[in-house]
Amino acid sequence: MTSKSYAAQDGKIFNLTIIQDLAYASQSAAQKLDIYMLTGISNPRPVIIWIHPGGFIVGDKNGSAEFPLARVNMIALVQPMLERGYSVVSINYRLSVEAIFPALVYDVKAAVRWVRANATKYHFNPNKVAAWGSSSGGYLAAMLATSADIPELEDLSLGNSEFSSKVTAAIDWYGPTDFLTMDPQHIKLGQEAHVHEASSHESLLMGASVTSIPNKCKAASPMTYVKPGNAPIFIQHGTGDPVIPYFQSIDLAEKMAAAIGKENVGLELIESVGHADYVFFTEKNINKMLDFLDRYMK
Repeated sequence: MTSKSYAAQDGKIFNLTIIQDLAYASQSAAQKLDIYMLTGISNPRPVIIWIHPGGFIVGDKNGSAEFPLARVNMIALVQPMLERGYSVVSINYRLSVEAIFPALVYDVKAAVRWVRANATKYHFNPNKVAAWGSSSGGYLAAMLATSADIPELEDLSLGNSEFSSKVTAAIDWYGPTDFLTMDPQHIKLGQEAHVHEASSHESLLMGASVTSIPNKCKAASPMTYVKPGNAPIFIQHGTGDPVIPYFQSIDLAEKMAAAIGKENVGLELIESVGHADYVFFTEKNINKMLDFLDRYMK
């Protein structure tokens, strides 16, 4: 555990405690998390679970990554969240080089259960747990929002089986939502269609070319589990994204709005912005997401 003072973007000093490499399960070395919280807090705080990007093949809870687009400045990311009254739990999960779907979904759900099981120790509010992810992490946030009660997508042997993995709300930044429709959407946008290839990130996650396993891909899509009772969600996507077609976000937002009410679903398409653009990570935009979460988390 380390405690350190940081200068916020507005020049104010905030005292941050970071607890690193806590195991939320014991099946894999990847099943670890870091906690970011203001130093000295004693009252239970709502929790944001941050799920890192990296195309299912790279990335880390500390913000480092081999791919530049998967790197995240964690202090700048969490600072507005902490100042708004949240604690943040950043998680790792099994990548496709170690295990294919549904292992990563098992992991993020195990992490949610761990947060609830350890709420008293770390001053978490177990009734207010949100998921927030970028790219592949956005996909996982959407899966948490939609598939909480699907037994096939939960491995209770990972621990804390008496606790729920349902999240209160979710933020999905430009995550894929249906691997089978990505290539047709790429073509519609005049982009390279590559998801069907066995070497694509999505195919590597699924264990075979996505077009050869349509039923498994359906089971891996948050679109499959949209229904009344899903968690509220805010989705952002750049219309210039060459990696994930922005139609992916439109499709999920429209289906969720029909199921849980349009007042509980946010969709913002940012004109001409690419994948993982800096605009998503500005303090102004993070606070916009927090405005949405506050409606359900406080």
